[in-house]
Amino acid sequence: MYKVTVKKSAAKALTKPPKNIANQLIPSIKQLGEDPRPAGSKKLKGAEDLWRIRMGDYRVVYSIEDTIMIVDVVQVAHRKDIYRKK
Repeated sequence: MYKVTVKKSAAKALTKPPKNIANQLIPSIKQLGEDPRPAGSKKLKGAEDLWRIRMGDYRVVYSIEDTIMIVDVVQVAHRKDIYRKK
C-alpha cells in the first residue's frame, strides 16, 4: 500500500473543476495508493519520474517513489493547461 500525498497547489486546483468532475478525481487519486500504475496511466515523455491519469478533460500528474512507497500528486488541471511550461 502506497501513501498518497498531494502538493498544496494540486489540492487547491481540485477546487476549480466542476463539482461532478472533482467528485471523480478525488477517488481516483485515493486509488493510486493501491495501484500507482492503473490501466490507462502513462509515463510522461521528457520527465524522468512523472506519470499521468486521465479523468475526462482533466489530468492528474504524479510521481511514484517505489523505494519508500509514496505517490506524490504534483498537478491537477484541465488538459489544455496541464502540459504548459510556466
